[in-house]
Amino acid sequence: MAVYTDVTADDLTRFLAGYDIGELRSYKGIAEGVENSNFLLHTSGGYFILTLYEKRVAAGDLPFFLGLMEHLAKRDINCPQPVRNRQGGTLGEIAGRPAAIVTFLDGLWIRRPTAAHCGAVGEALAKLHIAGADFPMRRPNALSIEGWRPLYEQANSRGDSVRPGLCDEIAAELDRLEREWPRDLPDGVIHADMFPDNVFFLGDDLSGLIDFYFACTDTLAYDVAICLNAWCFEPDHSYNVTKGRALLKGYGGARAMSGPERDALPVLARGAAMRFLLTRLVDWLAVPNGALVKPKDPLEYYRKLRFHQSVKNAGDYGMDS
Repeated sequence: MAVYTDVTADDLTRFLAGYDIGELRSYKGIAEGVENSNFLLHTSGGYFILTLYEKRVAAGDLPFFLGLMEHLAKRDINCPQPVRNRQGGTLGEIAGRPAAIVTFLDGLWIRRPTAAHCGAVGEALAKLHIAGADFPMRRPNALSIEGWRPLYEQANSRGDSVRPGLCDEIAAELDRLEREWPRDLPDGVIHADMFPDNVFFLGDDLSGLIDFYFACTDTLAYDVAICLNAWCFEPDHSYNVTKGRALLKGYGGARAMSGPERDALPVLARGAAMRFLLTRLVDWLAVPNGALVKPKDPLEYYRKLRFHQSVKNAGDYGMDS
């Protein structure tokens, strides 16, 4: 989440007049994240989240995202629900951007996850995959392997300013990933961005999942690889196999991974690290002046990629034989 586009109180009051959620009492921008502009709304009807869609989010994808959240909630996945306006729609426009209001979820995201938190995340991810199996819409993943080389080309001219030689290393890894990437594994709805700040806990209990604006149709095990990257490394970028084992066990308790999925986990984890290295690198080099957003360090994922390049098999991540 972030704020790229400012919203005036007058514009917001006019926008809310189309909804039955009460009168505006206060609102504030949410600075975390790097994709859309987000505001916490407090109305006489309660708390809500207003999202203005920009950057990588195409307006044509919004029915997929909003419909998916409604679909998952009907299958007991606790996630924000789009608030329908007086005409029954979930989409509007404010400050020249497509916009939607969703319900507010209670909970906090965990800054220093434990193995127990990782186990809960693995289980929640598997349940999301199962719940999404009969979702009728499909959305290709624009940030899967076919999208990585264009991102590299976008950052290539200045990427070495972040780390000398970085672009040559990325190019070599892209060549390897394009040769080895698995293309026949089970697919379906994936969250594609289940980082700690998109998972809420109340105490030790996982209370909900948010930010479905990268959700798409892709390889299910790739979503697991994203979570290993996001949840199972320590602040010094070392991999915590205890957390990895807990996440994989939590996932496997709800949905067993096939042999080919397990075999592909190392290359999928390398690919997940490459995806976030590239998008963070592009954002690091191109954050708009004055935006209420803090770009995330791309070298975090460079260091994670280096670890994955040393992995021999899924057992190195904590996968039981």
